[in-house]
Amino acid sequence: MFDAIAIKYTFQGLLIYIAIATYLSAFFATLLGGKKTGQVFFITGFAVSVIAFCYRWYDVRHVPFQNMFEVFLGMAMMVWPLSIFCRRVLKISDDAADMMIGVILLFPTGFIFHAEPQKLPPALQSWLFIPHVAVYLLSYVIMAKAAVRAFRQLKCNIAGISENIVGYEEGTYRLTCFGFPLLTLGLILGSWWGQLAWGDYWGWDPKELWSLVSWLIYVGYFHFRYMFGKKYARINSAFAILGIAAILITLLWVNLSNIFLGLHSYAT
Repeated sequence: MFDAIAIKYTFQGLLIYIAIATYLSAFFATLLGGKKTGQVFFITGFAVSVIAFCYRWYDVRHVPFQNMFEVFLGMAMMVWPLSIFCRRVLKISDDAADMMIGVILLFPTGFIFHAEPQKLPPALQSWLFIPHVAVYLLSYVIMAKAAVRAFRQLKCNIAGISENIVGYEEGTYRLTCFGFPLLTLGLILGSWWGQLAWGDYWGWDPKELWSLVSWLIYVGYFHFRYMFGKKYARINSAFAILGIAAILITLLWVNLSNIFLGLHSYAT
């Protein structure tokens, strides 16, 4: 599934490296004050990642959501549209952070995970394959954005920059409200798919359990915030960071570790 460092000397690899370079250029341009230039690079990186995704789709002859290489490529493609949506609808602007998220998501596709085409196993040949995976990946990127804002809220609180604390905390809340229904829908679709594929809505598989743990952490976030509002903003942010930690375990450790072997494991 992955190597320590593996350069991909293919057209697919070239597209990924160009996308990484443009996202990085967008990040540094934005940090240096060139917001318009950064946006040009950001849009270019998105366009190249879409081309890479579509090329992968053509190469494997199915929607590329099967393995970790394809999953991270798909998430990287979602970053720019989500950034635009959050800025215009949710009134949240984290351009530089979004650009770096794109780099972080593309790095494993370019340097770690294998890219050899694979046939879909029978269990994945379902109409639920695309919506189940897509809503989960979308929710993961949104919750990653929420965790970034939560971390910045904690940092600002420590530094005493009081005028920014409410904005970061409110932004975390809006992003979590946006991502949580998608996370819930992914859990429901997964249960439905499990019933169709294996005859049971819930099999106590490690991936299912950690998906539930992630969901319950965000339930705890909403409950705590409802009970105490912004009175304990640092605890609210800690919940959001704990949530993305559980998502990382669900996405990476459960899929790749030999500790959590199950129906969803890619370890073998």
